[in-house]
Amino acid sequence: MVQGRASRWIPTAAMMLLSLLSYVDRNVLAILSPTILRDTHISAADYGWIISAFSFAYLVGNPVWGRLLDRFGVRVGVATAAALWTCASAGHAFATGVASFAIARAVLGFGEGATFPGGLRTSTHTLEPESRGRGVALAYSGGSLGAIITPLIVTPVALRWGWRGAFACTGGLGVAWLMLWAAVSSRPELRAPARDRRGPGPSLRDRSLWGFMAAYALGGLPIGFVIYGAPIHLGHGLGCDQRTLGHVLWLPPLGWEVGYFFWGWVMDRVARREGGASSATPKLLIVLTVLTLPLAATHALPGVAIALSLFILATFTAGGFIIVALAYAARVFSMRDAALIAGIGAGSWSAFVALLMPIFGRLFDTHAYAPAFALATAVPVLGLLGWGAIDRRFRGAA
Repeated sequence: MVQGRASRWIPTAAMMLLSLLSYVDRNVLAILSPTILRDTHISAADYGWIISAFSFAYLVGNPVWGRLLDRFGVRVGVATAAALWTCASAGHAFATGVASFAIARAVLGFGEGATFPGGLRTSTHTLEPESRGRGVALAYSGGSLGAIITPLIVTPVALRWGWRGAFACTGGLGVAWLMLWAAVSSRPELRAPARDRRGPGPSLRDRSLWGFMAAYALGGLPIGFVIYGAPIHLGHGLGCDQRTLGHVLWLPPLGWEVGYFFWGWVMDRVARREGGASSATPKLLIVLTVLTLPLAATHALPGVAIALSLFILATFTAGGFIIVALAYAARVFSMRDAALIAGIGAGSWSAFVALLMPIFGRLFDTHAYAPAFALATAVPVLGLLGWGAIDRRFRGAA
């Protein structure tokens, strides 16, 4: 019995590795951005537009892949998406300017749109209800783990073979995961569409869906700000060289990783104690919003260590926003639409990252760090207020 229960976690663990792969592939550009921008003469503002190309394609890809995975199952769909973005990631090695980087990022973003829809659908359809909070945290945690290990494995490769060599190496990781998935995904529940018909499907007329998107997208935005902006701030603002960045940039994603598991554990504990996650959602989001506020002071405090500490706290709380929002949505909407719900959440997050990264890039270009950090801090506050204003269920629980 114990072995059978343990085996149920294997598909979710495979999806954790997929999200790890996705963040390795997307973060190579962020980690090596100071070197790439110097070699290609790309400005930080143009870099922001390159990130936006990924984010807009990711925005489209998430709900598209979510619907496809709910309808046809995750086995073939996830493999197709992973193969597509692996080719795009390796294709960065041939980019020479803004346009070619933007095209590669767009294809990468569209393919990676299957990552979290596949992770949520896999965990909700293979795990018991009382384990799904931790299951979602495990499936999603590969993203933060990938962000942790990317500077540790990419920096030595780039220092020896150059940044183009670092992009070329990501293809082998994708092929290795596809071989693993071919063995793991033979379970019948991963091939068939969902059969659960409990609860309503998502509708744009449903206030709960808009509230969920507000909390997920706005509350989780500091992850994008830190992952994409921390190398620029530490490199240009605080004088860190590429080798130093490789040594320290694994720390902010560590807060993100811990946040996923911590808040997943909290949500499972609340669900067992109170019979559901909905009643505790407002309280937890208020706590998370308060924990976000110190990020605004990052520019005014001296030293790399303090900046890293505040980046860690910001990603820890942003990860909590995402897990709490997903746990709430899993209780409100039907399991048959799990991948679509995950896609809508990740897509809405990507939309705000796409809109705001060029603004952050322009502010960094002009060394206007105070308004950049103030804006990144204000967005999660707006997420809490937006959910409270939109969702009647949220107000009732509060």
